Amino acid sequence: MSSHNNEHESIPQGPPSWKEMSRRQFLTYTLGGATAFMGAGAILPMIRFAVDPVLHKKGAGEFIKVAEAAKITDVPQEFTFELPQQDGWYASTATLTAWIRKDENGEIYALSPICKHLGCTVGWNNDKAYPDEYHCPCHGARYTKLGKNLAVAPKPLDQYKTKIDGDWVYLGEIVPNTEVKKEA
Repeated sequence: MSSHNNEHESIPQGPPSWKEMSRRQFLTYTLGGATAFMGAGAILPMIRFAVDPVLHKKGAGEFIKVAEAAKITDVPQEFTFELPQQDGWYASTATLTAWIRKDENGEIYALSPICKHLGCTVGWNNDKAYPDEYHCPCHGARYTKLGKNLAVAPKPLDQYKTKIDGDWVYLGEIVPNTEVKKEA
């Protein structure tokens, strides 16, 4: 037998110590860290986009000052008001319209002028063939004073939430019409 096995010195096996980092390990750590940093830079905005709506507080609904309560009669009147809105970083102002009137009990309510047929704008008493009704000039939809659909439109006009504060009428969000139930 040869003495080759006897002469073999034992070489320590295992990873090199921290002081003995190889070029390959250095490049692996550096490229891995740079990749993780760039990946986090791409993923964090996506996470923020997904979580951001949950973090925003929901308000109880904002009301906008629209008209003096003393000017409201039992005949529907058209009032235009501006609603500030924020879309991302873009701030704008939307101009909205409402038909406001008092009912027999003196309660003030407001209807949306958007026709439920195809979204045109209705007017009060603007068709001589059908007096004292809302009329849509696009396709002939008609509504009663309370917003109940009479012809063409599948649903009654929507109404605004209303609030009286001092001598002013405030309008809130648009909700389905509850006044038509009183007419039935």
